Amino acid sequence: MGWIYLLIAGVLECLWALGLKYSDGFTRLWPSLITAALIVISLGLLSLAMRTIPVGTAYAVWSGIGASALAVVGILFMQEPGGLIRMGCIGMIIAGVVGLKLFGEGTV
Repeated sequence: MGWIYLLIAGVLECLWALGLKYSDGFTRLWPSLITAALIVISLGLLSLAMRTIPVGTAYAVWSGIGASALAVVGILFMQEPGGLIRMGCIGMIIAGVVGLKLFGEGTV
């Protein structure tokens, strides 16, 4: 269950990070309230995941999901640059997250 909690927490991290943009510095009520709720739920699920996943692995995966997904969202929908080197760096983040999942339980 820990990995499922962690995946959901990572997706919610992406959503609350986008919410920060639309809350306009917490000056808009509804985007601010939704963002705050998503932050609380995401961190709650992250803490549940940390019951069974080592803290370093859980935090790295959680932040990796957010960083890579938001970089791709920025490229696809927010006119952020998406050159080959940037895409390669996003790929390395994803490879690191996958590596932590595959080899993070003392297999190496």
